[in-house]
Amino acid sequence: MPTVGATVLGILLAGCGSARPGDSEPTSSASASVSGPASPSTASLSVNGPWHAWTASLTAPEASGTCGATAHQVVCSTAPDGLVGRSRATGAVTWRVAVTGSGKNGGLVVDAADERAMTSSSRVLRAANLRTGKQAWTHRLPDEHSYLAVGAADGVVYALESAGSTRRAITLAAFRASSGAALWHRAVDADLGEGIAAFGGRIYVTDGTKVTARDARSGTTVATSPSGTRCPHLIAGGTYLVCTGSPLSAEDTFPPLRRLDPATLAPLPTAEDTGMKPERGLISPDGVLMLFEDSAEDPGAGTWNAYDLEHRRRLWSYDTSSKQGGLVGGRFVTFTPDNDTTRGRLISIDLHAGQDATGAAAPRMSARYPQTAGSGFPALVVPGGGSGHVVVEPSPRHTLRSIPLP
Repeated sequence: MPTVGATVLGILLAGCGSARPGDSEPTSSASASVSGPASPSTASLSVNGPWHAWTASLTAPEASGTCGATAHQVVCSTAPDGLVGRSRATGAVTWRVAVTGSGKNGGLVVDAADERAMTSSSRVLRAANLRTGKQAWTHRLPDEHSYLAVGAADGVVYALESAGSTRRAITLAAFRASSGAALWHRAVDADLGEGIAAFGGRIYVTDGTKVTARDARSGTTVATSPSGTRCPHLIAGGTYLVCTGSPLSAEDTFPPLRRLDPATLAPLPTAEDTGMKPERGLISPDGVLMLFEDSAEDPGAGTWNAYDLEHRRRLWSYDTSSKQGGLVGGRFVTFTPDNDTTRGRLISIDLHAGQDATGAAAPRMSARYPQTAGSGFPALVVPGGGSGHVVVEPSPRHTLRSIPLP
């Protein structure tokens, strides 16, 4: 999934409540149309209790999309552009936004701080109210235009849009999260396979050769990385920005790991990486980068490497067979290796002490579950907010399972 700064979001959700102004009255804009009447949605159910262990079946449209979670619920996208809310206590469906049209689902952003879930399918971008389960707004692009990536932060939704059959003309659009009102559009230099990072009142995009920072209120460019700073892939987390090689690259060598100053985009001293192909990265609020790296020439199980961005050193490594991982409570959570006796489990590792730590910082493992078997290529969703649970979604089995954090 593209790097989106909004995946590091607040998780303060009220229970159910009345819709805020603008939830049911869409606002039109010059650049994209906002839908008329909302699609049918079931009434939402209040879930005030804690998370519990459960297993729930998914419909085929849900299984073709992706799932996310807040401290209060699970949200799944349904092909092509529908949304489903599920109880954190039982996994049962609490609300549903019906699909429109046809095609594939383009992804999901769950923004707890702004009380919105956003999903897209090529030309359509839709948002639902997380508290009520009602459709909030919809934008539809003209023919031969499409959405490439979506993110959200501080009450604003950002979307990269492409125009024309060549998909080379790219714009960055900003919409008010509550109503969908268009705030600004700006032509940008951005790579088609990259996403958006947003935090601290700025939005960051990369075109592979340079990173550009824009003011969140106006879209005006406020900083550009110096020439010679290669950034095929941009990772954001907390208040950190890191450039790595692209996971889509067909090359055998990659530019070095490089931390950027979020204010000036100047390169900062950074730990030396392994030289392997970077596949996925996560950054903790205190500056630990978890980077999944693998061999470009002979891909195998891969390794999660922990880098201390502040003290510029590699902390520890964990060999595994899964790019799935999450950060919660100062620990890193992933699946155990397929070729190990511990396979089919979740493991949590202290971010700073690593897998060889002892005492309170020692690694902890879950029980073995069918949904955590490597043969199921399970996805991992971390609700956060002190929920004490994670959600596992094995791709071929059309199920979700809520599992206590190890």
